[in-house]
Amino acid sequence: MLIAIGGNVFNYFQRGGPMMWPLLICSLVGLIFIIERIIAYRRIQGDTAEIFSGIRESLLEGNLRGSLEVCESFDHPVATTLKSGLLRFGKSNNEIDKAMESVALHEISKLEKGLWVLATIANIAPLFGFLGTVTGMIDSFENLAEVGLGNPQAVASGISEALITTATGLTIALPVQAAYNYFNNRVSSFALDMETSSSMLLETFSEIEEKGTTAAQAKSV
Repeated sequence: MLIAIGGNVFNYFQRGGPMMWPLLICSLVGLIFIIERIIAYRRIQGDTAEIFSGIRESLLEGNLRGSLEVCESFDHPVATTLKSGLLRFGKSNNEIDKAMESVALHEISKLEKGLWVLATIANIAPLFGFLGTVTGMIDSFENLAEVGLGNPQAVASGISEALITTATGLTIALPVQAAYNYFNNRVSSFALDMETSSSMLLETFSEIEEKGTTAAQAKSV
């Protein structure tokens, strides 16, 4: 059965004409980048709520080192972002916020790595297919001009080439576009988590400072 399927695919590839080669390259490159992104996102460990709760608990106990250890125990963009803020504990909120924003932008760029390739493939694969359609129809009309209407088989190969390349281009573009949309949503979700967690960390710092101020005032009284 697999041999029969492989034979049919090879037959379609031959009948599709020269435009099948760039379409093949598009499909292989798209598959490689999809697999690479899946592996990269699977390596991200931990949950945002779990990470922040561990950091906040340690901070409220006065254990800054413990908060840093929580960040270091997770391979997660939120943990990396919050660690940059923890390392600047005691400085102004503006300075802490800028540090976390800079790290967050770097983490987002890592998460978006290769997504432009998927977007490009999703756009150009149908164009290669339509180009194959045009060249196939040109061949069909040239054959038709040579043999006339009495021999429809002479134009059948060109029409077949046109249909196969169009179908192949769309078949490649659809899953690649779906993968791009999914990965883009994942990046947006991570970006939102980083932004929310950064704001909550600043609020926690303010809460700690207020408690420290209140305790100092109580002692002075």
